[in-house]
Amino acid sequence: MEALTVFILCGGKSSRMQSEKGLVLFRKKPFIEHIIQAILPLTDKIKLITGTKEYDYLPYSKIPDIVEDKGPLGGIYTALSSSETEFNLILSCDIPLISTELLSELISKHNEEAGITVFATESRLHPLIGIYSKKMVPVIKETIVAEELKMMDFLEKVPHQIIKIDESENFHLTNINSVDELNDLNINLS
Repeated sequence: MEALTVFILCGGKSSRMQSEKGLVLFRKKPFIEHIIQAILPLTDKIKLITGTKEYDYLPYSKIPDIVEDKGPLGGIYTALSSSETEFNLILSCDIPLISTELLSELISKHNEEAGITVFATESRLHPLIGIYSKKMVPVIKETIVAEELKMMDFLEKVPHQIIKIDESENFHLTNINSVDELNDLNINLS
């Protein structure tokens, strides 16, 4: 695959976490740093989709949402609109267990004909760990204008590639949305 830009979606209200999700500490490091650590062996072309200054300590470009309060789809729209590469790895900021190996598998198995490539297990689809083509911008814009903001509904409407992975890999793709989920994660790993 040609050049790839990685965008980490750091937006969101984080109402269940009660704080900026990407900066929640896990093993003494913010989630975002775990994710960056998994990305760096693959590329250093990383950009953060965020309007807050809380991420300014990181040496990456920060891009505020073009259209505010449109959820992950709004973040993806911002990412793809500002991207200079055809293919873009989109990641949410709340997946501290993501690994370089899984990201590498996603990239290597991506079919360049696919507008979007995401992981799925038997039980779950993971739309916020995926490769998105810049060609998706007009479709996403229409979806946002129509206020159809659910990621799963969006994926059903567009051609996409699903990379099946083992159910056990769900653990590495888990997004942590609440203090309870973070506590469970710490208990499971201790």
